[in-house]
Amino acid sequence: MSKIQTRYVCQQCGRTAPKALGRCPQCGSYGSMVEEVLTPAAAPQPSQAGRGLSSRSQPRRLSEISGDPEERLRLPIGEFARVLGGGVVPGSIVLVGGDPGIGKSTLLLQMAVEMAATQRVLYVSGEESERQIKMRAVRLRREDDGSSLPMPEELFLVTETNLQTILEHVQQVQPGLLIVDSIQTVYLPEMGSSAGSVGQVRECANRLRELAKSSGVSVFLIGHVTKEGMIAGPRVLEHIVDTVLYLEGDRFLSFRLLRSVKNRFGATSEVGVFEMREHGMVEVPNPSEAFLAERMINAPGSAIAVTMEGTRPILVEIQGLTSPSNLGNPRRTPNGMDINRMLLVTAVLTRRMGLRLGEQDVFVNVVGGLRVSEPAADLAMAAAISASLRDAPVRADAVLIGEVGLSGELRWVGQMNARLREAAKLGFRAAIVPRRVRRGEAWPEGIQILEARSLREALGLAILLEKQS
Repeated sequence: MSKIQTRYVCQQCGRTAPKALGRCPQCGSYGSMVEEVLTPAAAPQPSQAGRGLSSRSQPRRLSEISGDPEERLRLPIGEFARVLGGGVVPGSIVLVGGDPGIGKSTLLLQMAVEMAATQRVLYVSGEESERQIKMRAVRLRREDDGSSLPMPEELFLVTETNLQTILEHVQQVQPGLLIVDSIQTVYLPEMGSSAGSVGQVRECANRLRELAKSSGVSVFLIGHVTKEGMIAGPRVLEHIVDTVLYLEGDRFLSFRLLRSVKNRFGATSEVGVFEMREHGMVEVPNPSEAFLAERMINAPGSAIAVTMEGTRPILVEIQGLTSPSNLGNPRRTPNGMDINRMLLVTAVLTRRMGLRLGEQDVFVNVVGGLRVSEPAADLAMAAAISASLRDAPVRADAVLIGEVGLSGELRWVGQMNARLREAAKLGFRAAIVPRRVRRGEAWPEGIQILEARSLREALGLAILLEKQS
Protein backbone atom coordinates (compact mmCIF):
# COMPACT_ATOMS: atom_id res chain seq x y z
CA MET A 1 0.00 0.00 0.00
CA SER A 2 1.21 3.48 -0.85
CA LYS A 3 1.97 5.84 2.02
CA ILE A 4 -0.76 8.32 2.88
CA GLN A 5 0.38 11.85 2.10
CA THR A 6 -0.87 14.86 4.05
CA ARG A 7 -0.45 18.61 3.98
CA TYR A 8 -1.47 21.50 6.21
CA VAL A 9 -3.71 24.24 4.83
CA CYS A 10 -4.48 27.61 6.44
CA GLN A 11 -8.24 28.00 6.78
CA GLN A 12 -7.98 31.78 6.50
CA CYS A 13 -5.80 32.44 3.45
CA GLY A 14 -5.29 29.00 1.83
CA ARG A 15 -1.50 28.81 2.39
CA THR A 16 -0.22 25.23 2.30
CA ALA A 17 2.72 23.77 4.23
CA PRO A 18 4.23 20.26 4.36
CA LYS A 19 4.26 20.23 8.19
CA ALA A 20 2.25 21.63 11.07
CA LEU A 21 2.81 25.30 11.93
CA GLY A 22 1.42 27.13 14.90
CA ARG A 23 1.23 30.42 12.98
CA CYS A 24 0.51 30.89 9.29
CA PRO A 25 3.51 32.60 7.64
CA GLN A 26 1.27 34.37 5.09
CA CYS A 27 -1.67 35.85 7.03
CA GLY A 28 -0.28 35.58 10.56
CA SER A 29 -3.28 33.78 12.06
CA TYR A 30 -2.69 31.32 14.88
CA GLY A 31 -4.09 27.79 14.98
CA SER A 32 -5.48 27.96 11.45
CA MET A 33 -3.27 25.27 9.84
CA VAL A 34 -5.42 22.15 9.45
CA GLU A 35 -4.21 18.78 8.21
CA GLU A 36 -5.69 17.47 4.96
CA VAL A 37 -5.18 14.06 3.35
CA LEU A 38 -3.94 14.12 -0.24
CA THR A 39 -5.80 11.53 -2.29
CA PRO A 40 -4.39 10.36 -5.64
CA ALA A 41 -6.11 11.88 -8.63
CA ALA A 42 -8.70 9.51 -9.99
CA ALA A 43 -9.30 8.96 -13.68
CA PRO A 44 -11.99 11.28 -15.01
CA GLN A 45 -15.42 9.72 -15.15
CA PRO A 46 -17.40 9.93 -18.37
CA SER A 47 -19.80 12.37 -16.74
CA GLN A 48 -16.91 14.62 -15.74
CA ALA A 49 -14.92 14.46 -18.96
CA GLY A 50 -16.60 17.53 -20.33
CA ARG A 51 -16.53 19.58 -17.12
CA GLY A 52 -16.39 23.31 -17.69
CA LEU A 53 -18.59 26.27 -18.43
CA SER A 54 -19.50 24.67 -21.74
CA SER A 55 -18.59 21.26 -23.14
CA ARG A 56 -18.39 22.72 -26.66
CA SER A 57 -16.81 26.13 -26.19
CA GLN A 58 -15.70 27.91 -29.36
CA PRO A 59 -13.76 31.20 -29.70
CA ARG A 60 -15.86 34.01 -31.19
CA ARG A 61 -15.04 37.46 -32.44
CA LEU A 62 -15.89 40.18 -29.95
CA SER A 63 -17.75 42.09 -32.64
CA GLU A 64 -20.06 39.11 -33.18
CA ILE A 65 -21.15 38.90 -29.54
CA SER A 66 -24.36 40.68 -28.62
CA GLY A 67 -23.76 43.58 -26.23
CA ASP A 68 -27.34 44.04 -25.07
CA PRO A 69 -27.68 44.22 -21.28
CA GLU A 70 -29.16 41.04 -19.88
CA GLU A 71 -32.58 41.44 -18.38
CA ARG A 72 -32.60 41.16 -14.61
CA LEU A 73 -35.04 39.16 -12.57
CA ARG A 74 -37.35 41.46 -10.67
CA LEU A 75 -36.80 41.33 -6.89
CA PRO A 76 -39.77 42.63 -4.85
CA ILE A 77 -37.52 43.61 -1.91
CA GLY A 78 -36.48 47.09 -3.03
CA GLU A 79 -33.50 47.55 -0.68
CA PHE A 80 -32.10 44.15 -1.71
CA ALA A 81 -32.55 44.99 -5.40
CA ARG A 82 -30.80 48.33 -4.86
CA VAL A 83 -27.69 46.65 -3.45
CA LEU A 84 -27.61 44.08 -6.27
CA GLY A 85 -27.77 46.87 -8.86
CA GLY A 86 -31.46 46.68 -9.81
CA GLY A 87 -32.32 42.99 -9.59
CA VAL A 88 -30.98 39.46 -9.87
CA VAL A 89 -28.84 38.77 -12.95
CA PRO A 90 -29.56 35.32 -14.46
CA GLY A 91 -26.54 33.06 -14.17
CA SER A 92 -24.89 35.11 -11.43
CA ILE A 93 -23.48 33.75 -8.17
CA VAL A 94 -23.83 35.92 -5.05
CA LEU A 95 -22.15 35.43 -1.68
CA VAL A 96 -23.93 36.78 1.43
CA GLY A 97 -21.86 36.93 4.64
CA GLY A 98 -22.47 38.17 8.14
CA ASP A 99 -22.10 37.45 11.84
CA PRO A 100 -24.01 34.52 13.37
CA GLY A 101 -27.59 35.46 14.23
CA ILE A 102 -27.53 38.68 12.20
CA GLY A 103 -30.36 37.52 9.91
CA LYS A 104 -28.74 36.04 6.77
CA SER A 105 -30.99 32.99 6.60
CA THR A 106 -34.07 35.07 7.40
CA LEU A 107 -33.34 37.55 4.62
CA LEU A 108 -32.57 34.86 2.03
CA LEU A 109 -35.67 32.83 2.94
CA GLN A 110 -37.75 36.00 2.72
CA MET A 111 -36.28 36.64 -0.73
CA ALA A 112 -36.98 33.03 -1.75
CA VAL A 113 -40.64 33.34 -0.74
CA GLU A 114 -41.00 36.59 -2.71
CA MET A 115 -39.18 35.29 -5.79
CA ALA A 116 -41.19 32.04 -5.84
CA ALA A 117 -44.18 34.00 -7.10
CA THR A 118 -42.48 34.34 -10.51
CA GLN A 119 -39.56 31.86 -10.42
CA ARG A 120 -39.04 28.28 -9.31
CA VAL A 121 -36.77 28.42 -6.24
CA LEU A 122 -34.77 25.64 -4.59
CA TYR A 123 -33.63 26.34 -1.01
CA VAL A 124 -30.88 23.96 0.15
CA SER A 125 -30.06 23.94 3.86
CA GLY A 126 -27.17 22.12 5.48
CA GLU A 127 -27.78 23.50 8.96
CA GLU A 128 -31.53 23.32 9.57
CA SER A 129 -34.19 20.72 8.94
CA GLU A 130 -37.03 21.25 6.52
CA ARG A 131 -39.44 21.54 9.44
CA GLN A 132 -37.41 24.36 11.00
CA ILE A 133 -37.34 26.24 7.71
CA LYS A 134 -41.09 25.77 7.32
CA MET A 135 -41.69 27.21 10.80
CA ARG A 136 -39.65 30.31 9.93
CA ALA A 137 -41.43 30.69 6.60
CA VAL A 138 -44.82 30.56 8.33
CA ARG A 139 -43.68 33.28 10.73
CA LEU A 140 -42.51 35.45 7.83
CA ARG A 141 -45.87 35.04 6.07
CA ARG A 142 -47.96 35.85 9.13
CA GLU A 143 -50.21 38.91 8.95
CA ASP A 144 -50.78 41.41 11.75
CA ASP A 145 -54.16 39.83 12.57
CA GLY A 146 -52.51 36.42 13.14
CA SER A 147 -53.52 34.80 9.85
CA SER A 148 -50.91 33.31 7.53
CA LEU A 149 -50.62 33.80 3.79
CA PRO A 150 -50.46 30.65 1.65
CA MET A 151 -47.03 29.36 0.71
CA PRO A 152 -45.97 29.73 -2.93
CA GLU A 153 -46.15 26.54 -4.95
CA GLU A 154 -42.80 27.05 -6.69
CA LEU A 155 -40.67 27.09 -3.53
CA PHE A 156 -38.87 23.78 -2.88
CA LEU A 157 -36.90 22.91 0.27
CA VAL A 158 -34.29 20.21 0.81
CA THR A 159 -31.83 19.41 3.59
CA GLU A 160 -28.62 18.16 2.01
CA THR A 161 -24.85 18.67 2.30
CA ASN A 162 -23.56 16.37 -0.47
CA LEU A 163 -22.94 18.60 -3.47
CA GLN A 164 -23.40 15.77 -5.98
CA THR A 165 -26.85 15.09 -4.56
CA ILE A 166 -27.63 18.82 -4.60
CA LEU A 167 -26.72 19.01 -8.30
CA GLU A 168 -29.01 16.05 -8.96
CA HIS A 169 -31.85 17.91 -7.20
CA VAL A 170 -31.14 20.94 -9.35
CA GLN A 171 -31.31 18.79 -12.47
CA GLN A 172 -34.64 17.37 -11.31
CA VAL A 173 -36.33 20.58 -10.09
CA GLN A 174 -34.90 22.93 -12.75
CA PRO A 175 -35.05 26.07 -10.57
CA GLY A 176 -34.37 29.61 -11.70
CA LEU A 177 -32.93 30.49 -8.30
CA LEU A 178 -30.78 28.29 -6.03
CA ILE A 179 -29.98 29.20 -2.40
CA VAL A 180 -27.30 27.26 -0.48
CA ASP A 181 -27.23 27.74 3.30
CA SER A 182 -24.35 27.57 3.94
CA ILE A 183 -21.36 26.96 1.66
CA GLN A 184 -19.24 25.80 4.65
CA THR A 185 -21.55 22.80 5.21
CA VAL A 186 -21.39 21.50 1.62
CA TYR A 187 -18.83 18.88 0.65
CA LEU A 188 -17.73 16.66 -2.23
CA PRO A 189 -17.34 12.95 -1.32
CA GLU A 190 -14.34 12.38 -3.60
CA MET A 191 -12.25 14.88 -1.63
CA GLY A 192 -10.64 13.58 1.53
CA SER A 193 -11.00 16.78 3.56
CA SER A 194 -13.92 17.66 5.79
CA ALA A 195 -16.69 20.14 5.00
CA GLY A 196 -15.69 23.74 5.53
CA SER A 197 -12.01 23.25 4.73
CA VAL A 198 -10.23 25.34 2.16
CA GLY A 199 -10.25 22.67 -0.54
CA GLN A 200 -13.91 21.79 -0.05
CA VAL A 201 -15.12 25.40 -0.02
CA ARG A 202 -13.09 26.30 -3.10
CA GLU A 203 -14.11 23.26 -5.13
CA CYS A 204 -17.80 23.42 -4.16
CA ALA A 205 -17.95 27.11 -5.03
CA ASN A 206 -16.30 26.41 -8.39
CA ARG A 207 -18.83 23.66 -9.19
CA LEU A 208 -21.72 25.98 -8.31
CA ARG A 209 -20.18 28.74 -10.42
CA GLU A 210 -20.01 26.36 -13.39
CA LEU A 211 -23.65 25.48 -12.79
CA ALA A 212 -24.67 29.15 -12.76
CA LYS A 213 -22.73 30.11 -15.90
CA SER A 214 -23.72 27.08 -17.96
CA SER A 215 -27.42 26.81 -17.04
CA GLY A 216 -28.40 30.40 -16.22
CA VAL A 217 -29.48 29.52 -12.66
CA SER A 218 -28.92 32.36 -10.20
CA VAL A 219 -27.07 31.03 -7.15
CA PHE A 220 -26.99 32.62 -3.68
CA LEU A 221 -24.45 31.32 -1.15
CA ILE A 222 -24.54 32.06 2.57
CA GLY A 223 -21.10 32.26 4.17
CA HIS A 224 -20.10 32.34 7.82
CA VAL A 225 -17.96 35.18 9.14
CA THR A 226 -15.00 34.76 11.48
CA LYS A 227 -14.32 36.86 14.57
CA GLU A 228 -12.06 39.08 12.44
CA GLY A 229 -15.08 39.94 10.27
CA MET A 230 -13.94 38.01 7.20
CA ILE A 231 -15.90 35.28 5.42
CA ALA A 232 -14.86 31.96 6.94
CA GLY A 233 -12.63 29.79 4.84
CA PRO A 234 -10.29 31.29 2.26
CA ARG A 235 -10.79 34.66 0.64
CA VAL A 236 -10.70 32.86 -2.70
CA LEU A 237 -14.49 32.72 -2.38
CA GLU A 238 -14.63 36.44 -3.07
CA HIS A 239 -12.73 35.92 -6.33
CA ILE A 240 -14.98 33.09 -7.51
CA VAL A 241 -18.35 34.78 -7.03
CA ASP A 242 -19.79 37.74 -8.95
CA THR A 243 -21.15 39.69 -5.99
CA VAL A 244 -20.17 39.81 -2.31
CA LEU A 245 -22.69 41.20 0.20
CA TYR A 246 -22.21 41.68 3.93
CA LEU A 247 -25.11 41.89 6.37
CA GLU A 248 -23.95 44.16 9.18
CA GLY A 249 -25.41 45.55 12.38
CA ASP A 250 -25.53 45.14 16.12
CA ARG A 251 -27.35 41.99 17.21
CA PHE A 252 -28.87 43.96 20.09
CA LEU A 253 -30.25 46.69 17.80
CA SER A 254 -32.98 46.31 15.22
CA PHE A 255 -31.30 47.93 12.20
CA ARG A 256 -29.38 45.84 9.66
CA LEU A 257 -27.24 47.09 6.78
CA LEU A 258 -26.75 45.02 3.63
CA ARG A 259 -23.52 46.29 2.09
CA SER A 260 -22.06 45.46 -1.32
CA VAL A 261 -18.26 45.18 -1.37
CA LYS A 262 -17.98 43.58 -4.82
CA ASN A 263 -20.44 43.64 -7.70
CA ARG A 264 -19.70 42.81 -11.31
CA PHE A 265 -23.17 43.96 -12.37
CA GLY A 266 -23.59 47.17 -10.37
CA ALA A 267 -22.01 49.77 -8.15
CA THR A 268 -19.97 48.73 -5.13
CA SER A 269 -20.40 50.16 -1.62
CA GLU A 270 -24.18 50.33 -2.05
CA VAL A 271 -26.14 49.87 1.17
CA GLY A 272 -29.65 48.63 1.87
CA VAL A 273 -31.18 49.31 5.29
CA PHE A 274 -33.52 46.86 7.01
CA GLU A 275 -35.16 46.64 10.39
CA MET A 276 -35.46 43.26 12.10
CA ARG A 277 -39.00 42.74 13.36
CA GLU A 278 -41.11 39.80 14.47
CA HIS A 279 -42.22 39.08 10.89
CA GLY A 280 -38.72 39.27 9.40
CA MET A 281 -36.71 41.98 7.67
CA VAL A 282 -38.63 45.17 6.91
CA GLU A 283 -37.25 47.70 4.44
CA VAL A 284 -36.33 51.17 5.71
CA PRO A 285 -36.85 53.48 2.71
CA ASN A 286 -35.71 56.60 4.61
CA PRO A 287 -32.88 55.52 6.93
CA SER A 288 -31.90 59.09 7.85
CA GLU A 289 -35.28 59.72 9.42
CA ALA A 290 -35.11 56.41 11.29
CA PHE A 291 -31.62 57.12 12.68
CA LEU A 292 -32.69 60.57 13.93
CA ALA A 293 -36.07 59.53 15.35
CA GLU A 294 -34.95 59.41 19.00
CA ARG A 295 -32.65 62.41 18.88
CA MET A 296 -32.77 64.80 21.85
CA ILE A 297 -32.77 68.41 20.66
CA ASN A 298 -30.15 70.81 22.10
CA ALA A 299 -28.39 68.06 24.05
CA PRO A 300 -24.70 68.89 24.70
CA GLY A 301 -22.35 66.75 22.66
CA SER A 302 -24.75 65.85 19.81
CA ALA A 303 -24.06 66.76 16.18
CA ILE A 304 -25.52 65.65 12.83
CA ALA A 305 -23.23 64.36 10.07
CA VAL A 306 -24.10 63.39 6.50
CA THR A 307 -22.28 60.26 5.37
CA MET A 308 -22.38 58.62 1.94
CA GLU A 309 -23.11 54.92 1.74
CA GLY A 310 -22.53 54.18 -1.94
CA THR A 311 -24.71 56.69 -3.78
CA ARG A 312 -27.08 57.19 -0.82
CA PRO A 313 -26.59 60.06 1.66
CA ILE A 314 -27.54 59.13 5.23
CA LEU A 315 -27.87 61.55 8.14
CA VAL A 316 -26.58 60.16 11.44
CA GLU A 317 -26.27 61.54 14.94
CA ILE A 318 -22.75 61.56 16.38
CA GLN A 319 -22.54 61.88 20.15
CA GLY A 320 -19.47 62.95 22.07
CA LEU A 321 -18.82 62.77 25.80
CA THR A 322 -15.85 63.99 27.83
CA SER A 323 -15.29 63.01 31.45
CA PRO A 324 -12.45 63.93 33.82
CA SER A 325 -9.94 61.09 34.02
CA ASN A 326 -7.78 59.93 36.92
CA LEU A 327 -5.64 57.78 34.62
CA GLY A 328 -2.22 58.68 33.31
CA ASN A 329 -3.38 57.84 29.79
CA PRO A 330 -7.01 58.96 29.33
CA ARG A 331 -9.25 56.61 27.38
CA ARG A 332 -10.33 57.19 23.78
CA THR A 333 -13.35 54.97 23.09
CA PRO A 334 -15.17 55.10 19.73
CA ASN A 335 -18.33 53.14 18.89
CA GLY A 336 -19.12 53.02 15.18
CA MET A 337 -16.18 55.31 14.35
CA ASP A 338 -12.62 54.56 13.28
CA ILE A 339 -10.34 55.04 16.28
CA ASN A 340 -7.59 56.52 14.11
CA ARG A 341 -9.93 59.29 12.90
CA MET A 342 -10.96 59.92 16.48
CA LEU A 343 -7.35 60.20 17.66
CA LEU A 344 -6.59 62.59 14.80
CA VAL A 345 -9.53 64.86 15.59
CA THR A 346 -8.76 64.78 19.31
CA ALA A 347 -5.14 65.78 18.65
CA VAL A 348 -6.21 68.69 16.43
CA LEU A 349 -8.68 69.92 19.07
CA THR A 350 -5.94 69.77 21.69
CA ARG A 351 -3.16 71.34 19.67
CA ARG A 352 -4.96 73.82 17.38
CA MET A 353 -8.00 74.69 19.50
CA GLY A 354 -6.33 74.66 22.92
CA LEU A 355 -8.88 72.26 24.45
CA ARG A 356 -7.52 70.42 27.49
CA LEU A 357 -8.45 66.92 26.39
CA GLY A 358 -5.30 65.40 27.90
CA GLU A 359 -7.12 65.28 31.24
CA GLN A 360 -10.39 63.89 29.82
CA ASP A 361 -11.71 60.49 28.82
CA VAL A 362 -13.31 60.92 25.39
CA PHE A 363 -16.15 58.76 24.10
CA VAL A 364 -17.71 58.95 20.61
CA ASN A 365 -20.85 57.08 19.57
CA VAL A 366 -22.66 56.78 16.23
CA VAL A 367 -26.35 56.32 17.03
CA GLY A 368 -28.26 53.45 15.39
CA GLY A 369 -25.46 50.90 15.00
CA LEU A 370 -24.13 52.45 11.78
CA ARG A 371 -20.38 52.44 11.21
CA VAL A 372 -18.92 55.64 9.74
CA SER A 373 -15.43 55.50 8.27
CA GLU A 374 -15.26 58.42 5.83
CA PRO A 375 -13.50 61.71 6.73
CA ALA A 376 -16.64 63.78 6.02
CA ALA A 377 -17.79 63.11 9.60
CA ASP A 378 -14.67 64.70 11.14
CA LEU A 379 -16.31 68.09 11.65
CA ALA A 380 -19.40 66.64 13.35
CA MET A 381 -17.19 64.51 15.63
CA ALA A 382 -15.05 67.53 16.55
CA ALA A 383 -18.17 69.60 17.30
CA ALA A 384 -19.66 66.81 19.47
CA ILE A 385 -16.45 66.46 21.53
CA SER A 386 -15.96 70.22 21.88
CA ALA A 387 -19.61 70.84 22.81
CA SER A 388 -19.48 68.13 25.48
CA LEU A 389 -16.35 69.63 27.02
CA ARG A 390 -17.98 73.08 27.10
CA ASP A 391 -21.37 71.63 28.14
CA ALA A 392 -23.06 73.58 25.33
CA PRO A 393 -25.45 72.42 22.57
CA VAL A 394 -24.72 72.28 18.85
CA ARG A 395 -27.18 74.00 16.51
CA ALA A 396 -30.10 71.58 16.24
CA ASP A 397 -31.13 72.77 12.78
CA ALA A 398 -27.67 72.43 11.19
CA VAL A 399 -25.65 69.59 9.69
CA LEU A 400 -21.86 69.57 9.76
CA ILE A 401 -19.88 68.26 6.79
CA GLY A 402 -16.13 68.41 6.30
CA GLU A 403 -12.75 66.76 6.75
CA VAL A 404 -10.41 68.12 9.44
CA GLY A 405 -6.76 68.61 8.49
CA LEU A 406 -3.79 68.47 10.84
CA SER A 407 -3.33 72.23 10.60
CA GLY A 408 -6.87 72.83 11.80
CA GLU A 409 -8.24 73.58 8.34
CA LEU A 410 -11.42 72.21 6.81
CA ARG A 411 -11.18 70.29 3.57
CA TRP A 412 -13.76 69.62 0.88
CA VAL A 413 -15.47 66.22 0.55
CA GLY A 414 -17.13 64.58 -2.43
CA GLN A 415 -20.81 64.57 -3.43
CA MET A 416 -21.52 67.65 -1.35
CA ASN A 417 -24.70 68.66 -3.15
CA ALA A 418 -26.26 65.22 -2.72
CA ARG A 419 -25.59 65.46 1.02
CA LEU A 420 -27.08 68.95 1.23
CA ARG A 421 -30.22 67.97 -0.70
CA GLU A 422 -30.83 65.09 1.71
CA ALA A 423 -30.41 67.43 4.69
CA ALA A 424 -32.81 69.97 3.20
CA LYS A 425 -35.38 67.23 2.51
CA LEU A 426 -35.37 66.28 6.19
CA GLY A 427 -35.99 69.85 7.32
CA PHE A 428 -32.52 71.06 8.29
CA ARG A 429 -32.20 74.79 7.65
CA ALA A 430 -28.40 75.26 7.73
CA ALA A 431 -25.23 73.40 6.80
CA ILE A 432 -21.70 74.20 7.97
CA VAL A 433 -19.29 73.16 5.22
CA PRO A 434 -15.68 73.93 4.14
CA ARG A 435 -15.22 77.10 2.16
CA ARG A 436 -15.34 76.36 -1.55
CA VAL A 437 -12.17 77.35 -3.41
CA ARG A 438 -13.27 76.56 -6.97
CA ARG A 439 -16.62 77.43 -8.45
CA GLY A 440 -18.78 74.42 -9.17
CA GLU A 441 -22.40 73.40 -9.09
CA ALA A 442 -24.75 75.91 -7.46
CA TRP A 443 -25.81 75.26 -3.89
CA PRO A 444 -29.16 73.49 -3.44
CA GLU A 445 -32.15 75.60 -2.52
CA GLY A 446 -33.96 75.40 0.81
CA ILE A 447 -30.90 75.29 3.08
CA GLN A 448 -28.54 78.02 4.29
CA ILE A 449 -24.87 77.35 3.54
CA LEU A 450 -22.35 78.54 6.16
CA GLU A 451 -18.81 78.24 4.83
CA ALA A 452 -15.82 78.03 7.16
CA ARG A 453 -12.12 77.92 6.36
CA SER A 454 -10.87 76.56 9.69
CA LEU A 455 -12.07 74.27 12.43
CA ARG A 456 -12.13 77.18 14.89
CA GLU A 457 -14.43 79.16 12.62
CA ALA A 458 -16.74 76.20 12.05
CA LEU A 459 -17.06 75.43 15.76
CA GLY A 460 -17.85 79.11 16.40
CA LEU A 461 -20.79 78.80 13.99
CA ALA A 462 -21.96 75.42 15.34
CA ILE A 463 -21.72 75.60 19.14
CA LEU A 464 -24.26 77.85 20.90
CA LEU A 465 -22.28 79.13 23.85
CA GLU A 466 -24.92 81.74 24.71
CA LYS A 467 -27.36 78.92 25.46
CA GLN A 468 -24.98 77.21 27.82
CA SER A 469 -26.84 75.89 30.85
